[in-house]
Amino acid sequence: MAAARLKALEADGLIERRVYSKHPLRHDYHLTKKGDAFYPVILALRAWGETWVKSPKEGRSVEFTHRLCGKPAGLGTVCESCGKPLRRADLIAALNPAYQRERDARWAAFKAAR
Repeated sequence: MAAARLKALEADGLIERRVYSKHPLRHDYHLTKKGDAFYPVILALRAWGETWVKSPKEGRSVEFTHRLCGKPAGLGTVCESCGKPLRRADLIAALNPAYQRERDARWAAFKAAR
């Protein structure tokens, strides 16, 4: 399923595949200019999810710090601290510790099942 989604994103011009290993042949994916321009939509979806899907006591899954001002970026497409538009390259992400533990447990379970 993930491979099909990646192929669709590539066909739509949002990402491009790049070889990072020739033996064995492996690719990674990078955003194109078109994909990077889609980032405000991702931020808007994140804001909606953090506001409407989770309880406030859970805390945010990811906290972003805005590199330009060094302060919390908040939710949305502009920095809540300095008011400048948020770009993907200007954000530093820190996972919520509970979310990080859940992610680590899923990764460990995946590796153990192999």
